[in-house]
Amino acid sequence: MERREEQPGAAGAGAAPALDFTVENVEKALHQLYYDPNIENKNLAQKWLMQAQVSPQAWHFSWQLLQPNKVPEIQYFGASALHIKISRYWSDIPTDQYESLKAQLFTQITRFASGSKIVLTRLCVALASLALSMMPDAWPCAVADMVRLFQAEDSPVDGQGRCLALLELLTVLPEEFQTSRLPQYRKSLVRASLAVECGAVFPLLEQLLQQPSSPSCVRQKVLKCFSSWVQLEVPLQDCEALIQAAFAALQDSELFDSSVEAIVNAISQPDAQRYVNTLLKLIPLVLGLQDQLRQAVQNGDMETSHGICRIAVALGENHSRALLDQVEHWQSFLALVNMIMFCTGIPGHFPVNETTSSLTLTFWYTLQDDILSFEAEKQAVYQQVYRPVYFQLVDVLLHKAQFPSDEEYGFWSSDEKEQFRIYRVDISDTLMYVYEMLGAELLSNLYDKLGRLLTSSEEPYSWQHTEALLYGFQSIAETIDVNYSDVVPGLIGLIPRISISNVQLADTVMFTIGALSEWLADHPVMINSVLPLVLHALGNPELSISSVSTLKKICRECKYDLPPYAANIVAVSQDVLMKQIHKTSQCMWLMQALGFLLSALQVEEILKNLHSLISPYIQQLEKLAEEIPNPSNKLAIVHILGLLSNLFTTLDISHHEDDHEGSELRKLPVPQGPNPVVVVLQQVFQLIQKVLSKWLNDAQVVEAVCAIFEKSVKTLLDDFAPMVPQLCEMLGRMYSTIPQASALDLTRQLVHIFAHEPAHFPPIEALFLLVTSITLTLFQQGPRDHPDIVDSFMQLLAQALKRKPDLFLCERLDVKAVFQCAVLALKFPEAPTVKASCGFFTELLPRCGEVEPVGKVVQEDGRMLLIAVLEAIGGQASRSLMDCFADILFALNKHCFSLLSVWIKEALQSPGFPSARLSPEQKDTFSQQILRERVNKRRVKEMVKEFTLLCRGLHGTDYTADY
Repeated sequence: MERREEQPGAAGAGAAPALDFTVENVEKALHQLYYDPNIENKNLAQKWLMQAQVSPQAWHFSWQLLQPNKVPEIQYFGASALHIKISRYWSDIPTDQYESLKAQLFTQITRFASGSKIVLTRLCVALASLALSMMPDAWPCAVADMVRLFQAEDSPVDGQGRCLALLELLTVLPEEFQTSRLPQYRKSLVRASLAVECGAVFPLLEQLLQQPSSPSCVRQKVLKCFSSWVQLEVPLQDCEALIQAAFAALQDSELFDSSVEAIVNAISQPDAQRYVNTLLKLIPLVLGLQDQLRQAVQNGDMETSHGICRIAVALGENHSRALLDQVEHWQSFLALVNMIMFCTGIPGHFPVNETTSSLTLTFWYTLQDDILSFEAEKQAVYQQVYRPVYFQLVDVLLHKAQFPSDEEYGFWSSDEKEQFRIYRVDISDTLMYVYEMLGAELLSNLYDKLGRLLTSSEEPYSWQHTEALLYGFQSIAETIDVNYSDVVPGLIGLIPRISISNVQLADTVMFTIGALSEWLADHPVMINSVLPLVLHALGNPELSISSVSTLKKICRECKYDLPPYAANIVAVSQDVLMKQIHKTSQCMWLMQALGFLLSALQVEEILKNLHSLISPYIQQLEKLAEEIPNPSNKLAIVHILGLLSNLFTTLDISHHEDDHEGSELRKLPVPQGPNPVVVVLQQVFQLIQKVLSKWLNDAQVVEAVCAIFEKSVKTLLDDFAPMVPQLCEMLGRMYSTIPQASALDLTRQLVHIFAHEPAHFPPIEALFLLVTSITLTLFQQGPRDHPDIVDSFMQLLAQALKRKPDLFLCERLDVKAVFQCAVLALKFPEAPTVKASCGFFTELLPRCGEVEPVGKVVQEDGRMLLIAVLEAIGGQASRSLMDCFADILFALNKHCFSLLSVWIKEALQSPGFPSARLSPEQKDTFSQQILRERVNKRRVKEMVKEFTLLCRGLHGTDYTADY
């Protein structure tokens, strides 16, 4: 995320002299922040307080705000200010003040040990930050000192208070280390020092946890403290005694959550897999929780079952490879796997009756990966053990994927239904993954179960069971090639036997048929078994998404086998479209399906079907074209134009072939005369112009018109040629009346496909010159209100240079004005517009030598471009765009080296340019680095990133962490 480009503390440092950061004013501002009902006043107070915290005066007022007579909100602010000063401005503190600061913090912590807990925590965090900054040299035994100081008997605070304060301090110390801003080399030193210091912590924690007299609040704090320290990658064997104590504490309901957290954190640390003996000792401890787990499930205690499951999964998921390697212990690991299986199949419906089963799914991926990674012999042994387990897993997952009864499901909230949908998708992904382990036998297994279910006369089957088995099939067939499976013909035969009494079941039947569409293309004789089901479902609005997407898949995959069914498909589709059964997006999909379907017919048949399909819409459009524009007829116009453009997106009578020699898409010639899409477009062209004449100032309608032609051009490629002259003329008229980005995008498409063909060059050149001239005029009037037009214009110019640089040779093209406008566009605040402008320059600069007007303008105005690029790098543009500006610098260096070497030195000589933060040496280094690198673009990007951080004063700060 782009952050505000300021150094931490810049606001406070600059504003401090003008603002009076006294104790009284801080207290007033805090009162305003907490109690003023006016949100603007609160925001002002917050801003002022943030400046106060980083001001030099904070050292003074922080201590005063901690006085006993202040309320906790004020004391908390004082403690927070101390933490900010210590953690961010450590270098401001003189070395001789370290000890007094440490002593003051100890005193305050001791005092607050029996006071406000939130203030105590902030003070502990401040002392932790101080310790991390002083370790290991200035305070070598920091942790041991903390323990010793808080165990001193002469303290006025009672023993329990001191103990809790010490545990709070020890808990926040590793947490503060994880989030600290220490430089990397210091971080390594401090980490090593803390690893040694844990020797002073763990014995104390063990003693407190195992001591019968320790109150519950102390033991809970011990567990949290242990949980914090293990994240410093403490060797697992050093944690053994505490882990065992934490397992024992699981029996205490008050300590349960803290114990789970501590155990999971200890087991999950990356280094733990090295300590196999300790891991093996943990398996019996985890297995020992099974009675508690079963009891929790029986009592509906979701928190307990969830916690125990987390522990089992943490051990299994993080260490399955290490534990599988211990072949002699295979039975105990298998027992752990079976315990996790119990958690996967925990009774109840997710997420209403249980939330545990979802935690286990990743474990099954990990276990499978680990088994399949072994060498052949060991893998064969484990396959023998675990294939039955994975077949059991499939049964468990399909049971968990079952819908509840209709009555129960009716009571679920929309949020619960959505969580259940996502859960089923996760199950689907797991089943697909498991197929790699179980192979074709998995499909046979599912098919046998479904067959028995549908043909059994003994007992009525539930729709939920049938739906889940089909869902399993669909999950696998969607991503795995099932063309060679011998059970799919049987499945296709079973589908019509399913008694569909429910929307969820009907949806899954549809999606399953869709998933098998590629198989149907190879076995067209089976299409007739399922197509009537799909066409029947089209009439049901509740099955809108599943039925339309399935028909689209069948029409796309099986189009050459569908001519016998075409009349029926078109008739049913027309009927549902006229009855307006489906929402807009499904209507668009349906039109795409019909486009695929018609593509395989003879031209006469296509035209006949097109006529019956779109005539009602054309008549409607003619009527709408006569009406006075209003919001409701606008919606109808956009809808009809959308239907046409989606139909033309997929209606393609020629056969595309990938030309592997190059990236161009070529088409095999079709000897059937004019393209039906072109015939229809020519017939409706006048009507579209008539609609446009009334709606030219409406971007949505113009966009919908352009979409028809843009999608047709993309699909038809060369076949669109007959339409080029009249479309160029129409675009010219549209853009002359009201410039819009969609017209430029369509012009770019025409340039891309037709500009290199001599026959089409004149109309395209005329259109290109016209839109360029109009857009340049727009720049003179002020282009800031039209970033989308500028964006599309830059993309058009880049495309013209890429496909037909001759367009820049025309005398009527003002290349100098184009160049200057593009430089102006580099300064827009909208990132896409700036990217497009950078893209234009990276296409333009390599043409310096071959296109004379381009070479001339770069020579005359290139310095202006360089200045704009340097200003952007200096801080005027978002840091996320630096790679784009680096591309321009690289292109300048590669293609205009002699000019750049003069310009960059001149530009960087100006004082304060491109940033007042730069020294002359830094600017000189940057220019030399850039001029030296003419081959490696990646290096130039790194140089620019480095330089922009220097310009912004962010180099070496934590603002660069994600950069």
